[in-house]
Amino acid sequence: MVFEETLKTTKRDEMIDVTSTVKSLLKKSDIQSGIVYVYCPHTTAGITINENADPDVKYDMLMRLDEIYPWEHEKYRHAEGNSASHLKASTVGSSQIIIINNGELVLGTWQGIYFCEFDGPRTRSYYLKVLNG
Repeated sequence: MVFEETLKTTKRDEMIDVTSTVKSLLKKSDIQSGIVYVYCPHTTAGITINENADPDVKYDMLMRLDEIYPWEHEKYRHAEGNSASHLKASTVGSSQIIIINNGELVLGTWQGIYFCEFDGPRTRSYYLKVLNG
């Protein structure tokens, strides 16, 4: 079963918690055991799992990624001017796999699933593939 979700980002760099959406779609699938694959089809955005209790974690992550991959650099060659967003997306990755047990996502107490925007604002999509097993 595949679900496509769309979201609108509002900033150049942001992390949007999509955990509740993934949980809701899992309920619709009625799968009790297996995995859910969360995938981002964009080269300047990604999917990660990290703490969702303290918003400062998102701030710290985005701040540090911006330090490592500054938006402007004299040696960047990509004509669109968004090399930093490609580097950030490759660092974070395009997908996550989460185990399903008893119809629930197996996440740690403080974990959430994030859509990571690195070249916004834009209208984005991501996909969820729920597999029984």
